[in-house]
Amino acid sequence: MKKTLCKNRILVIGDIHGAYLALKDILKKCDLKTDDLLIFLGDYVDGWSDSPKVLDYLIELKQTHQCVFLQGNHDELLLKWFLTNEHNPLWLKHGGQSTIDAYQDIDQVTQSNHIHFLKNLTPYYIDDRNRLYIHAGFTNPNGIEHEYFPKMFHWDRTLWETALALNENLTTDDVLYPKRFKLFEEIFIGHTPVTRINQTIPVNKANIWNTDTGAAFWGPLTVMDADTKEFWQSQPVCELYPKESGRN
Repeated sequence: MKKTLCKNRILVIGDIHGAYLALKDILKKCDLKTDDLLIFLGDYVDGWSDSPKVLDYLIELKQTHQCVFLQGNHDELLLKWFLTNEHNPLWLKHGGQSTIDAYQDIDQVTQSNHIHFLKNLTPYYIDDRNRLYIHAGFTNPNGIEHEYFPKMFHWDRTLWETALALNENLTTDDVLYPKRFKLFEEIFIGHTPVTRINQTIPVNKANIWNTDTGAAFWGPLTVMDADTKEFWQSQPVCELYPKESGRN
């Protein structure tokens, strides 16, 4: 998806994972304006107990603000459960059970609205500066339009792992420099929390920006200005939900 939208700032929001309280907090801290473009990188659900509230809030937010909602792997898994009642133990272990529990008291009309929202999530977004926003990554060196397995848009980890392993002395002219990285000015991702490398702020490697700051676990939720790289964070989400364990 490539589209020019009227905007003041482009604000990128990392993986939320049911942390409704953190989401409201960061959008207040960044002094959100109606002409800001909000790009949500996916994984709205699974983790903390407020997944339905997160989706309600995002649906309402779209009525007043310019929003791009990308699809995350957890969003795909929830949609599958809604449509088929199918799930697997791994999903339940990694946040799915908290989401299923949260929907026990949610009415059918609300669930239908959430299904519609999940069905209409976007696989990726490219802005007018040729910057890619995608939940996880892509694998085809010729670009996203050549990707053989579109599910990789919300499941891939090799883009980020390659960026982490890249020799910082390599230049874009070097034969060893990853071809995927040259296709875009910058790439903004979530999916793989930076808490895995003991960080809790957005991390930049090569031209990749990872904004998943571990909100599903013990980290904060983050919103970042794509142009200036200024960012705002909630307190660690575990402190906002002290009686819960998130995905720990």
